[in-house]
Amino acid sequence: MTNFMSRNDILLFLGFAAVVLAMPIWLSPFGAGYPDLLQRFMIYGLFAVGFNILFGLTGYLSFGHAAFFGVGSYTAVWSFKLLTLDAIPALILAVCVSALFALVIGFLCLRRSGIYFSILTLAFAQMCYNLAYSVLTPITNGETGLQLTLSDPRVIDAAVGQTFTGQPVPTLLGQSLGGYAGFYFCALFLILGFFFAQRIAGSPFGMMLKSIKSNQTRMQFTGFNTRPYALSAFVISGMYAGLAGALLAVTDPLAGAERMQWTASGEVVLMTILGGVGTLVGPVIGAWIIKYFENILSALNDGILTRFWSFLPEGVADPLVKVTGKFVGEGWHLTLGLVFVIIVIFLPGGIMEGVRRIAAAVRRSGPPGAKSIQTQPAE
Repeated sequence: MTNFMSRNDILLFLGFAAVVLAMPIWLSPFGAGYPDLLQRFMIYGLFAVGFNILFGLTGYLSFGHAAFFGVGSYTAVWSFKLLTLDAIPALILAVCVSALFALVIGFLCLRRSGIYFSILTLAFAQMCYNLAYSVLTPITNGETGLQLTLSDPRVIDAAVGQTFTGQPVPTLLGQSLGGYAGFYFCALFLILGFFFAQRIAGSPFGMMLKSIKSNQTRMQFTGFNTRPYALSAFVISGMYAGLAGALLAVTDPLAGAERMQWTASGEVVLMTILGGVGTLVGPVIGAWIIKYFENILSALNDGILTRFWSFLPEGVADPLVKVTGKFVGEGWHLTLGLVFVIIVIFLPGGIMEGVRRIAAAVRRSGPPGAKSIQTQPAE
Protein backbone atom coordinates (compact mmCIF):
# COMPACT_ATOMS: atom_id res chain seq x y z
CA MET A 1 0.00 0.00 0.00
CA THR A 2 2.86 2.37 0.72
CA ASN A 3 4.09 1.86 -2.88
CA PHE A 4 0.64 2.78 -4.18
CA MET A 5 0.17 5.86 -2.01
CA SER A 6 2.50 7.64 0.34
CA ARG A 7 1.71 7.85 4.03
CA ASN A 8 0.85 11.55 3.73
CA ASP A 9 -1.49 10.86 0.81
CA ILE A 10 -3.28 8.16 2.79
CA LEU A 11 -3.68 10.44 5.80
CA LEU A 12 -4.96 13.27 3.59
CA PHE A 13 -7.50 11.02 1.91
CA LEU A 14 -8.73 9.48 5.17
CA GLY A 15 -8.96 12.90 6.81
CA PHE A 16 -10.88 14.31 3.84
CA ALA A 17 -13.29 11.37 3.81
CA ALA A 18 -13.89 11.69 7.56
CA VAL A 19 -14.61 15.42 7.30
CA VAL A 20 -17.03 14.88 4.41
CA LEU A 21 -18.95 12.02 6.02
CA ALA A 22 -19.27 13.91 9.32
CA MET A 23 -20.55 17.13 7.73
CA PRO A 24 -24.15 16.71 8.97
CA ILE A 25 -22.75 16.82 12.51
CA TRP A 26 -20.14 19.59 12.44
CA LEU A 27 -22.11 21.88 10.11
CA SER A 28 -25.29 21.83 12.19
CA PRO A 29 -24.13 24.63 14.55
CA PHE A 30 -23.56 26.81 11.46
CA GLY A 31 -27.09 26.24 10.18
CA ALA A 32 -25.88 24.23 7.18
CA GLY A 33 -26.57 20.67 8.32
CA TYR A 34 -29.71 20.12 6.24
CA PRO A 35 -29.63 17.64 3.30
CA ASP A 36 -30.32 19.98 0.37
CA LEU A 37 -27.37 22.26 1.12
CA LEU A 38 -25.09 19.34 2.01
CA GLN A 39 -25.87 17.76 -1.36
CA ARG A 40 -24.87 20.98 -3.11
CA PHE A 41 -21.65 21.07 -1.11
CA MET A 42 -20.81 17.61 -2.47
CA ILE A 43 -21.84 18.34 -6.06
CA TYR A 44 -20.05 21.65 -6.47
CA GLY A 45 -17.06 20.33 -4.56
CA LEU A 46 -16.79 17.57 -7.17
CA PHE A 47 -17.21 20.14 -9.94
CA ALA A 48 -14.34 22.20 -8.50
CA VAL A 49 -12.07 19.16 -8.05
CA GLY A 50 -12.48 18.32 -11.74
CA PHE A 51 -11.97 21.90 -12.86
CA ASN A 52 -8.76 22.06 -10.82
CA ILE A 53 -7.30 19.20 -12.89
CA LEU A 54 -7.42 21.45 -15.94
CA PHE A 55 -6.76 24.84 -14.36
CA GLY A 56 -4.71 23.99 -11.29
CA LEU A 57 -2.53 21.23 -12.70
CA THR A 58 -2.35 22.07 -16.40
CA GLY A 59 -2.68 25.86 -16.27
CA TYR A 60 -5.52 26.17 -18.79
CA LEU A 61 -8.21 28.58 -17.59
CA SER A 62 -11.59 27.57 -19.00
CA PHE A 63 -14.62 29.85 -18.85
CA GLY A 64 -16.90 27.23 -20.39
CA HIS A 65 -17.07 24.32 -17.98
CA ALA A 66 -20.72 25.00 -17.24
CA ALA A 67 -21.46 23.56 -20.69
CA PHE A 68 -20.35 20.09 -19.54
CA PHE A 69 -22.21 20.58 -16.26
CA GLY A 70 -25.40 21.30 -18.19
CA VAL A 71 -24.86 18.45 -20.65
CA GLY A 72 -24.53 16.06 -17.70
CA SER A 73 -27.82 17.32 -16.24
CA TYR A 74 -29.70 17.02 -19.52
CA THR A 75 -28.32 13.54 -20.19
CA ALA A 76 -29.28 12.32 -16.71
CA VAL A 77 -32.83 13.67 -16.97
CA TRP A 78 -33.30 12.08 -20.39
CA SER A 79 -32.07 8.80 -18.93
CA PHE A 80 -34.70 9.11 -16.20
CA LYS A 81 -37.36 9.84 -18.81
CA LEU A 82 -36.49 7.22 -21.41
CA LEU A 83 -34.77 4.35 -19.57
CA THR A 84 -35.14 4.09 -15.82
CA LEU A 85 -35.32 6.17 -12.68
CA ASP A 86 -32.29 4.34 -11.31
CA ALA A 87 -29.41 6.78 -10.89
CA ILE A 88 -26.50 4.56 -11.96
CA PRO A 89 -27.33 4.34 -15.71
CA ALA A 90 -27.99 8.08 -15.72
CA LEU A 91 -24.59 8.85 -14.18
CA ILE A 92 -22.77 6.52 -16.57
CA LEU A 93 -24.46 8.03 -19.61
CA ALA A 94 -23.83 11.56 -18.36
CA VAL A 95 -20.11 10.91 -17.91
CA CYS A 96 -19.81 9.30 -21.37
CA VAL A 97 -21.73 12.04 -23.20
CA SER A 98 -19.80 14.76 -21.35
CA ALA A 99 -16.52 13.06 -22.27
CA LEU A 100 -17.42 13.04 -25.98
CA PHE A 101 -18.59 16.62 -25.76
CA ALA A 102 -15.37 17.68 -24.01
CA LEU A 103 -13.28 15.79 -26.55
CA VAL A 104 -14.76 17.78 -29.45
CA ILE A 105 -14.61 21.17 -27.74
CA GLY A 106 -11.17 20.51 -26.26
CA PHE A 107 -9.79 19.44 -29.63
CA LEU A 108 -10.87 22.77 -31.11
CA CYS A 109 -10.04 25.06 -28.18
CA LEU A 110 -6.60 23.62 -27.41
CA ARG A 111 -5.33 24.86 -30.75
CA ARG A 112 -4.82 28.08 -28.80
CA SER A 113 -3.50 28.80 -25.33
CA GLY A 114 -3.66 31.56 -22.76
CA ILE A 115 -6.41 34.15 -23.04
CA TYR A 116 -7.38 32.89 -26.51
CA PHE A 117 -8.16 29.47 -25.08
CA SER A 118 -10.26 31.05 -22.34
CA ILE A 119 -12.22 33.13 -24.85
CA LEU A 120 -12.85 30.10 -27.05
CA THR A 121 -14.22 28.06 -24.16
CA LEU A 122 -16.44 30.98 -23.15
CA ALA A 123 -17.73 31.27 -26.73
CA PHE A 124 -18.55 27.55 -26.91
CA ALA A 125 -20.30 27.67 -23.55
CA GLN A 126 -22.48 30.59 -24.63
CA MET A 127 -23.29 28.81 -27.88
CA CYS A 128 -24.38 25.77 -25.88
CA TYR A 129 -26.48 27.96 -23.57
CA ASN A 130 -28.25 29.64 -26.49
CA LEU A 131 -28.84 26.30 -28.20
CA ALA A 132 -30.36 24.88 -25.03
CA TYR A 133 -32.41 27.99 -24.33
CA SER A 134 -33.94 28.76 -27.71
CA VAL A 135 -32.84 26.43 -30.52
CA LEU A 136 -32.95 22.84 -29.27
CA THR A 137 -36.21 23.30 -27.39
CA PRO A 138 -37.60 19.87 -28.41
CA ILE A 139 -34.67 18.34 -26.51
CA THR A 140 -34.14 20.86 -23.72
CA ASN A 141 -37.67 22.28 -23.30
CA GLY A 142 -36.21 25.75 -23.52
CA GLU A 143 -36.55 28.18 -20.64
CA THR A 144 -39.04 25.93 -18.83
CA GLY A 145 -36.45 23.21 -18.38
CA LEU A 146 -36.60 19.44 -18.71
CA GLN A 147 -38.71 17.72 -16.05
CA LEU A 148 -39.94 14.22 -15.20
CA THR A 149 -43.57 13.24 -15.73
CA LEU A 150 -45.64 10.12 -15.17
CA SER A 151 -46.19 9.80 -18.92
CA ASP A 152 -42.47 9.29 -19.66
CA PRO A 153 -41.84 5.89 -21.32
CA ARG A 154 -39.02 4.59 -19.05
CA VAL A 155 -38.67 1.40 -21.07
CA ILE A 156 -36.45 -0.47 -18.58
CA ASP A 157 -38.78 0.23 -15.66
CA ALA A 158 -41.75 -0.77 -17.81
CA ALA A 159 -40.03 -4.01 -18.86
CA VAL A 160 -39.55 -5.09 -15.23
CA GLY A 161 -43.06 -4.04 -14.26
CA GLN A 162 -42.02 -1.04 -12.19
CA THR A 163 -44.89 1.41 -11.65
CA PHE A 164 -44.98 4.82 -10.02
CA THR A 165 -47.53 7.02 -8.34
CA GLY A 166 -47.08 10.70 -7.77
CA GLN A 167 -44.10 12.73 -8.91
CA PRO A 168 -41.30 10.43 -10.22
CA VAL A 169 -38.04 10.75 -8.30
CA PRO A 170 -34.62 9.16 -8.98
CA THR A 171 -33.75 6.04 -7.00
CA LEU A 172 -30.84 3.71 -6.30
CA LEU A 173 -31.86 0.07 -6.64
CA GLY A 174 -35.41 1.05 -5.80
CA GLN A 175 -34.49 3.18 -2.77
CA SER A 176 -35.24 6.91 -2.75
CA LEU A 177 -32.27 9.28 -2.84
CA GLY A 178 -33.95 12.06 -0.94
CA GLY A 179 -32.72 13.59 2.31
CA TYR A 180 -29.52 12.33 3.90
CA ALA A 181 -29.49 9.27 1.62
CA GLY A 182 -28.96 11.66 -1.29
CA PHE A 183 -26.21 13.44 0.63
CA TYR A 184 -24.24 10.26 1.32
CA PHE A 185 -24.76 9.14 -2.28
CA CYS A 186 -23.22 12.41 -3.51
CA ALA A 187 -20.56 12.26 -0.79
CA LEU A 188 -19.41 8.88 -2.10
CA PHE A 189 -18.75 10.38 -5.52
CA LEU A 190 -16.96 13.40 -4.06
CA ILE A 191 -14.67 11.10 -2.06
CA LEU A 192 -14.02 8.91 -5.10
CA GLY A 193 -13.45 11.98 -7.28
CA PHE A 194 -11.00 13.36 -4.74
CA PHE A 195 -9.18 10.01 -4.64
CA PHE A 196 -8.77 9.87 -8.43
CA ALA A 197 -7.67 13.51 -8.55
CA GLN A 198 -5.11 12.71 -5.86
CA ARG A 199 -3.81 9.78 -7.85
CA ILE A 200 -3.67 11.85 -11.04
CA ALA A 201 -1.70 14.62 -9.31
CA GLY A 202 0.87 12.15 -8.01
CA SER A 203 1.19 10.07 -11.19
CA PRO A 204 3.64 10.50 -14.11
CA PHE A 205 0.69 11.83 -16.11
CA GLY A 206 0.13 14.45 -13.41
CA MET A 207 3.81 15.39 -13.53
CA MET A 208 3.43 15.99 -17.26
CA LEU A 209 0.44 18.25 -16.64
CA LYS A 210 2.40 20.24 -14.06
CA SER A 211 5.28 20.55 -16.54
CA ILE A 212 2.87 21.94 -19.14
CA LYS A 213 1.72 24.54 -16.63
CA SER A 214 5.28 25.39 -15.64
CA ASN A 215 6.72 25.91 -19.13
CA GLN A 216 4.82 24.47 -22.08
CA THR A 217 6.91 26.38 -24.62
CA ARG A 218 10.15 24.79 -23.42
CA MET A 219 8.58 21.33 -23.65
CA GLN A 220 7.47 22.01 -27.20
CA PHE A 221 10.92 23.26 -28.18
CA THR A 222 12.41 19.98 -27.00
CA GLY A 223 10.08 18.16 -29.41
CA PHE A 224 7.57 17.01 -26.81
CA ASN A 225 3.94 17.00 -27.99
CA THR A 226 1.90 18.45 -25.14
CA ARG A 227 -1.51 18.50 -26.84
CA PRO A 228 -2.51 14.88 -26.07
CA TYR A 229 -1.84 15.48 -22.37
CA ALA A 230 -3.70 18.78 -22.31
CA LEU A 231 -6.60 17.25 -24.22
CA SER A 232 -6.72 14.32 -21.79
CA ALA A 233 -6.84 16.74 -18.86
CA PHE A 234 -9.62 18.68 -20.59
CA VAL A 235 -11.68 15.54 -21.16
CA ILE A 236 -11.18 14.28 -17.60
CA SER A 237 -12.18 17.67 -16.26
CA GLY A 238 -15.26 17.65 -18.49
CA MET A 239 -16.19 14.20 -17.19
CA TYR A 240 -16.05 15.48 -13.62
CA ALA A 241 -18.30 18.40 -14.60
CA GLY A 242 -20.75 16.08 -16.35
CA LEU A 243 -20.88 13.79 -13.32
CA ALA A 244 -21.53 16.78 -11.04
CA GLY A 245 -24.32 17.96 -13.33
CA ALA A 246 -25.86 14.49 -13.33
CA LEU A 247 -25.74 14.33 -9.52
CA LEU A 248 -27.54 17.67 -9.39
CA ALA A 249 -30.23 16.15 -11.62
CA VAL A 250 -30.44 13.17 -9.25
CA THR A 251 -31.04 15.38 -6.21
CA ASP A 252 -33.16 17.89 -8.16
CA PRO A 253 -34.62 16.15 -11.26
CA LEU A 254 -34.74 19.23 -13.44
CA ALA A 255 -32.39 20.35 -16.20
CA GLY A 256 -32.45 23.96 -17.32
CA ALA A 257 -30.35 26.15 -19.58
CA GLU A 258 -29.38 28.36 -16.62
CA ARG A 259 -26.97 25.65 -15.52
CA MET A 260 -24.93 26.36 -18.67
CA GLN A 261 -24.65 30.14 -18.30
CA TRP A 262 -21.25 31.82 -18.25
CA THR A 263 -21.89 32.87 -14.65
CA ALA A 264 -21.88 29.19 -13.63
CA SER A 265 -18.48 28.79 -15.32
CA GLY A 266 -17.20 31.89 -13.53
CA GLU A 267 -18.46 30.52 -10.23
CA VAL A 268 -16.29 27.41 -10.42
CA VAL A 269 -13.30 29.62 -11.28
CA LEU A 270 -13.96 31.66 -8.12
CA MET A 271 -14.28 28.46 -6.08
CA THR A 272 -10.89 27.24 -7.24
CA ILE A 273 -9.09 30.57 -6.76
CA LEU A 274 -10.70 31.16 -3.36
CA GLY A 275 -9.63 27.77 -2.03
CA GLY A 276 -6.25 27.53 -3.71
CA VAL A 277 -5.38 26.81 -7.34
CA GLY A 278 -3.41 23.60 -7.81
CA THR A 279 -4.19 22.21 -4.37
CA LEU A 280 -6.37 19.17 -3.80
CA VAL A 281 -8.50 20.33 -0.89
CA GLY A 282 -8.59 24.06 -1.69
CA PRO A 283 -11.15 24.02 -4.54
CA VAL A 284 -13.52 21.92 -2.40
CA ILE A 285 -13.27 24.41 0.48
CA GLY A 286 -13.85 27.28 -1.95
CA ALA A 287 -16.97 25.56 -3.30
CA TRP A 288 -18.30 25.01 0.22
CA ILE A 289 -17.74 28.64 1.22
CA ILE A 290 -19.46 30.08 -1.86
CA LYS A 291 -22.44 27.73 -1.55
CA TYR A 292 -22.69 28.50 2.15
CA PHE A 293 -22.82 32.23 1.43
CA GLU A 294 -25.31 31.69 -1.36
CA ASN A 295 -27.73 29.67 0.77
CA ILE A 296 -27.23 31.01 4.31
CA LEU A 297 -26.31 34.70 3.95
CA SER A 298 -28.89 35.18 1.22
CA ALA A 299 -31.60 33.96 3.61
CA LEU A 300 -30.86 36.58 6.26
CA ASN A 301 -33.20 39.57 6.45
CA ASP A 302 -33.73 42.66 8.59
CA GLY A 303 -35.90 40.75 11.06
CA ILE A 304 -33.15 38.22 11.77
CA LEU A 305 -30.55 40.98 12.02
CA THR A 306 -32.76 42.92 14.43
CA ARG A 307 -32.98 39.92 16.72
CA PHE A 308 -29.22 39.35 16.39
CA TRP A 309 -28.34 42.92 17.45
CA SER A 310 -31.13 43.15 20.05
CA PHE A 311 -28.64 43.00 22.96
CA LEU A 312 -27.38 46.47 21.98
CA PRO A 313 -29.11 49.79 22.78
CA GLU A 314 -31.71 50.78 20.20
CA GLY A 315 -29.71 53.78 19.00
CA VAL A 316 -26.77 51.48 18.19
CA ALA A 317 -28.67 48.43 16.96
CA ASP A 318 -30.72 50.19 14.27
CA PRO A 319 -27.71 51.60 12.35
CA LEU A 320 -25.96 48.24 12.59
CA VAL A 321 -29.04 46.50 11.15
CA LYS A 322 -29.04 48.93 8.21
CA VAL A 323 -25.32 48.54 7.55
CA THR A 324 -25.12 44.76 7.90
CA GLY A 325 -28.33 44.39 5.90
CA LYS A 326 -26.41 45.56 2.83
CA PHE A 327 -24.14 42.50 3.09
CA VAL A 328 -26.81 39.79 3.44
CA GLY A 329 -30.02 38.86 1.68
CA GLU A 330 -29.88 40.09 -1.90
CA GLY A 331 -26.54 41.73 -1.10
CA TRP A 332 -24.73 38.52 -0.18
CA HIS A 333 -22.58 38.91 -3.31
CA LEU A 334 -21.06 41.98 -1.67
CA THR A 335 -19.86 39.86 1.25
CA LEU A 336 -18.49 37.26 -1.15
CA GLY A 337 -16.72 39.99 -3.11
CA LEU A 338 -15.09 41.40 0.02
CA VAL A 339 -13.93 37.95 1.11
CA PHE A 340 -12.53 37.31 -2.37
CA VAL A 341 -10.66 40.65 -2.40
CA ILE A 342 -9.17 39.97 1.04
CA ILE A 343 -8.07 36.49 -0.01
CA VAL A 344 -6.48 37.68 -3.25
CA ILE A 345 -4.61 40.57 -1.56
CA PHE A 346 -3.38 38.85 1.59
CA LEU A 347 -3.42 35.18 0.52
CA PRO A 348 -2.74 35.01 -3.24
CA GLY A 349 -2.52 31.22 -2.98
CA GLY A 350 -6.04 31.00 -1.56
CA ILE A 351 -7.24 29.66 1.75
CA MET A 352 -4.78 26.77 1.58
CA GLU A 353 -1.91 29.27 1.59
CA GLY A 354 -3.22 30.54 4.92
CA VAL A 355 -3.34 26.97 6.19
CA ARG A 356 0.27 26.42 5.09
CA ARG A 357 1.39 29.63 6.80
CA ILE A 358 -0.26 28.61 10.05
CA ALA A 359 1.26 25.12 9.84
CA ALA A 360 4.70 26.61 9.15
CA ALA A 361 4.38 28.97 12.12
CA VAL A 362 3.41 26.09 14.38
CA ARG A 363 6.39 24.04 13.19
CA ARG A 364 8.76 26.96 13.73
CA SER A 365 7.51 27.55 17.25
CA GLY A 366 7.64 23.85 18.12
CA PRO A 367 7.48 22.51 21.67
CA PRO A 368 9.24 24.48 24.46
CA GLY A 369 12.98 23.86 24.47
CA ALA A 370 13.03 22.29 21.01
CA LYS A 371 15.14 25.08 19.48
CA SER A 372 17.78 24.94 22.19
CA ILE A 373 18.13 21.18 21.74
CA GLN A 374 18.44 21.50 17.95
CA THR A 375 21.11 24.23 18.16
CA GLN A 376 23.43 22.23 20.44
CA PRO A 377 26.48 21.03 18.44
CA ALA A 378 26.78 17.31 17.92
CA GLU A 379 29.54 15.66 19.90
